Amino acid sequence: MEKQQNKGTGSSKLRIIPLGGLEQIGLNITAFEYENTIIVVDCGLSFPADDMLGVDLVIPDVTYLIDNIDRVKGFVITHGHEDHIGALPYILKQVNVPIYATRLTMGIIEHKLEEREMLDNTRRKVIKFGQSITLGAFRVEFIKTNHSIVDAAALAIYSPAGIVVHTGDFKVDYTPVYGDAIDLQRFAAIGNKGVLALLCDSTNAERPGFTASEKTVGKTIFSLFEEHKSSRIIVATFASNVDRVQQIINTAHRFGRKVVIEGRSMVNIMETAQKLDCITIPPNTIIEEDMLKNLRPEQTVIITTGSQGESMAALSRMAENMHRKISITPNDTIIFSSHPIPGNEKAVTNVINSLLKKGAEVIFQDVHVSGHACQEEIKLIYTLVRPRYAIPVHGEYKHLMAQARIAKELGYRDDHIFILESGDVLELDRKSAIVRGKVDTGAILVDGKGVGDVGNVVLRDRQKLADDGIIVCSLVLDQYTNELISGPEIVSRGFVYEKEADVMLEGARAVARDAVNGCLAKGQTDWNRMKTIIRDAIASYVWQQTERKPMILPMIMDV
Repeated sequence: MEKQQNKGTGSSKLRIIPLGGLEQIGLNITAFEYENTIIVVDCGLSFPADDMLGVDLVIPDVTYLIDNIDRVKGFVITHGHEDHIGALPYILKQVNVPIYATRLTMGIIEHKLEEREMLDNTRRKVIKFGQSITLGAFRVEFIKTNHSIVDAAALAIYSPAGIVVHTGDFKVDYTPVYGDAIDLQRFAAIGNKGVLALLCDSTNAERPGFTASEKTVGKTIFSLFEEHKSSRIIVATFASNVDRVQQIINTAHRFGRKVVIEGRSMVNIMETAQKLDCITIPPNTIIEEDMLKNLRPEQTVIITTGSQGESMAALSRMAENMHRKISITPNDTIIFSSHPIPGNEKAVTNVINSLLKKGAEVIFQDVHVSGHACQEEIKLIYTLVRPRYAIPVHGEYKHLMAQARIAKELGYRDDHIFILESGDVLELDRKSAIVRGKVDTGAILVDGKGVGDVGNVVLRDRQKLADDGIIVCSLVLDQYTNELISGPEIVSRGFVYEKEADVMLEGARAVARDAVNGCLAKGQTDWNRMKTIIRDAIASYVWQQTERKPMILPMIMDV
């Protein structure tokens, strides 16, 4: 494959190249390029679609970065969510450049790298808000924002072609649980310098008004604790929402309850947050789950993963009686402190139904606020920054279009608004902006330890196996005379229940035997041709009997 390179054209234009994250939620990664310098903002993963059977996660194709590795100066990370950092352990094996991030974001990244024994081989630098770093032709400033995870940052990217502001995922929260409110003054100050382009979070661009403060959830949680004093309370939320966990712990402490943190990702992030003083836990509040048996249920709270219906998360295992130490009882009140991510609705509903069948009370409304800006907050950022060009990012196409409409309401012309696709190369300077060409992008599928070894062909086979099942026809031939020694034997999986389909499978065996004997009578010695004849004969017979098309796998062995 020809390498995709642009070894400094001398055009003095800034190139913005989204390598993922557009027209979808997740897989966020964007390259910024000026002459001989490339910096990369975020490196996220996404979770598999329903038709990606057996796939664990999806990471971006970074062929462009690999082909231009000598110009890539580093990864600059906005915050610690999986859709912005989850691909780093995979991508760093091919693009081993330094990582720059705020302290909690870096703490979460370091935990991932340590699990994979990559920590010592990865250069890292923790950046404070207001601090800048110089990477080749770029200077990058970290700006304080608010989101559903602590230490989220926007980026001001200074280049000889102009300043680009990337909001990251953000909301405007004047009363955050931890730390300071978003630094609107800095956005305004940068806007006064003259901003070339704004890449702005589009996730909630369809929603009018403002996103509520995280503290409003704390008030709701307190009311629920007040109403359910005689119940054990189980709260499911995102492991990364440290502020939400902080409010749950604070409320539990006020009611004299002990707290169990359950779920591997929840435990890991809480340990990191505690180490970095991003969460404050009252003394003697957290207990091990083994101690639950020594306390009355109404004296305890369990904070757990599983708010998205993930099959192996702690709450899902409780709902299916698969958890080793915690069982759901009619005296439990389960609070879902999250909204289902698009695509997870069915899984969440299944978990809720299982919990309800066990007699538990389930609360899943009004116990969550978003971490993303609604329309009025987006307008505020545009008004402060006053960019020349508007580039909506982070969202499906409908979300990007919703932000484009906001920009138009604010007076931006169509030719100053760019709805990009992953792979588009946007070239811009103070005089003009144009999409010029495309680089290869795509999704790399991760299945277990395999990265990229599952492609469309494998997925089609898995889909066929899932839809129609498989028939295996095995036989043994003499190595020298090519005579049939054993078989053919027929075994099926996922096609019919063999004990109830003996007659049909015996018929398939007879058809296969006739096909084999026909080949041998004609002196057919090409095994590939023989397999094709056997496959076609069985397929025709099975279709006549069932009108189904299972995968048919002939196996010929010799002795």
